[in-house]
Amino acid sequence: MKIINTKDTNFKSEFDSILARAKSDIKGVSSIVMNIIDEIVAEGNVALKRHIEKFDKWEVKSDDELLISQEDMKKAYENIDEKLRQALHTAYDRIKAYHEKQLPKSWLDFESNGTILGQKVTPVDKAGLYIPGGKAAYPSSLLMNAVPAIVAGVKEIVVCTPTPNNEVNELLLAACHLCKVSKVYKVGGASAIAAMAYGTQTIPKVDVITGPGNIFVATAKKLVFGEVNIDMIAGPSEIGILADATAKPHYLAIDLLSQAEHDEMASSIMITTCDEIAELTSREVEEYLKTLSREAIARKSIDERGAIIVASNMEEAIELMNEIAPEHLEVMTQNPFELLPYIKHAGAIFLGENTPEPIGDYIAGPNHTLPTGSTAKFYSPLNVENFMKKSSIINFSKNAINELGEACALLADTEGLTAHAKSVRVRLENK
Repeated sequence: MKIINTKDTNFKSEFDSILARAKSDIKGVSSIVMNIIDEIVAEGNVALKRHIEKFDKWEVKSDDELLISQEDMKKAYENIDEKLRQALHTAYDRIKAYHEKQLPKSWLDFESNGTILGQKVTPVDKAGLYIPGGKAAYPSSLLMNAVPAIVAGVKEIVVCTPTPNNEVNELLLAACHLCKVSKVYKVGGASAIAAMAYGTQTIPKVDVITGPGNIFVATAKKLVFGEVNIDMIAGPSEIGILADATAKPHYLAIDLLSQAEHDEMASSIMITTCDEIAELTSREVEEYLKTLSREAIARKSIDERGAIIVASNMEEAIELMNEIAPEHLEVMTQNPFELLPYIKHAGAIFLGENTPEPIGDYIAGPNHTLPTGSTAKFYSPLNVENFMKKSSIINFSKNAINELGEACALLADTEGLTAHAKSVRVRLENK
């Protein structure tokens, strides 16, 4: 694994290259995705079935074939191994408990002049979840997207998932049954995003779309934003690790690879203050690579998008990591909580050697749908509020409008909005 030092003369260009690797090439596929969206808007199910035949390689003979029945979901749930079913329930319960703590509250505030101000929080009516399918089926992603919607109080949850060769992932269906998902459709890619954003003869139009996907899915989400809300525009998976001289190299190595095995575009970056830790970790990465079932994928990711950076001190290491703003950040130092106040940008922060990133993927409770590509500087993890919206509440008494009305009208006058000003003053005239 490549090792670079902040003291190297070419470090800045090397580091800029690392930052550039995280950017998704949305521009390169925008025209293709826009064509797909336009076809779905114009033709609905006709285009949807054509796209499924083209991309997922099976023929949809009737609209009914797009929908997976509740019976099939229940059967899948009943047929999975008991230990696996229990693991799903454990994850569900922990994710639910965590997200219940996020619930925002409606409130009212009463001022002395009789003004009442407040906020009303309500869930969206319909949520659309995009869940990868086929070989890359992730039941954990279903839980992470559905549970916050359930906690928010969303009444109708719609799932779209691709089914290459019309093969459905049974564990994903089991998770859908556990989450009491309203409807599951065998539709993937940009077509699924367009269908949920605009609606077709079969798939309902939703209010918000969440969930991970490839570059085509991410681009489609960006293009339909405004027609519906979205969670974020997520790219390939990332891990950043801060490590001092006390960190265990074999822990560091396998944790870096835990993201590299996702896909060739995944990024694994470690920043350490110790040259020896850098060297030992690099060697451990090579040893572990030989044992992985997805060795080819992980090796390409590590070779092309992985790096170990040796920093002069932990202050410099943290500054560089804040610039990267990784999706997942592990803090593998002697006293990880001491560094927490200085970490500004990261999707999820894993503190200490007993908290590997995969714990967050499945069982810890916080959401694993996280901002990538440095967008942790302004995006948050998927949460309950992604499925809710807020309305302002305003009620003025006669005393309140008499007290504040003239100031309001004066501001309207300065903006040349005479009807605005008059709307207030007619109430002042009728004291």
